Amino acid sequence: MNITEPVPGVHFVEGPASNWIIVRDASGSPDNAFLLIDGGYPADRDLVLRSIRELGLDPENAKAMLITHGHVDHTGSAAYFSRTYGTPILCSPEELAHVQGKEKHQVTIGQVLARAWRPRVFRWMLHVLKAKALQAEPATLAEAWTPELLASLPGRPEAVPAPGHTPGNVAILLPEAAAIAVGDTFVSGHPISGKRGPQMLHRMYHSDPTGALTAARSLSDAPAHVILPGHGPALHMPMAEAVSALKA
Repeated sequence: MNITEPVPGVHFVEGPASNWIIVRDASGSPDNAFLLIDGGYPADRDLVLRSIRELGLDPENAKAMLITHGHVDHTGSAAYFSRTYGTPILCSPEELAHVQGKEKHQVTIGQVLARAWRPRVFRWMLHVLKAKALQAEPATLAEAWTPELLASLPGRPEAVPAPGHTPGNVAILLPEAAAIAVGDTFVSGHPISGKRGPQMLHRMYHSDPTGALTAARSLSDAPAHVILPGHGPALHMPMAEAVSALKA
């Protein structure tokens, strides 16, 4: 786990294979409130809790956990926070059934096994199993956000629809920080990729690969120069420059 602060008050946590973000409340609230964006794999839960406490925060003071999309490497801590602290778990209306476990939009076992002869894919598959992806608990009490609700949270986040990776996938803009959490809309690295920098995930991870690329490129005008991906390190560059590097 590696915690950095690419923008004041916005803490980017690179986990073993998936990232999450902690946004402090800048209003000076006495309870040191904060916002979580995504929550790693199920086995990352203790790391999520530790990262919060290392910043001098208390997990019970999370105002909400925002979910960019419903894959288990981003929702792994959601059910725990909901059950233990009563943390609101929020996502886009189009992604709600996925986050609640009523639908599934993710890479299949068959797709992975067909490529498991590749060393990087095999190692990633082993990590997924160790990360308890197959034991993931859906966030059954998740709710759909509204623009008004988002605006009341630390960082005043704004949802930017980016369907393709999943039907309700979004990027989350933090306008006051000129930062954007892109989740898996595009990434800067991944265990099965041999390169660093802005890139699309392998097409097997997308429910609509063509739509995913179109959606990622549509973010070019986003007013952000700090990009916080779901996998790989933070990027410090204009969004237009990042998406210009994306290829199918």
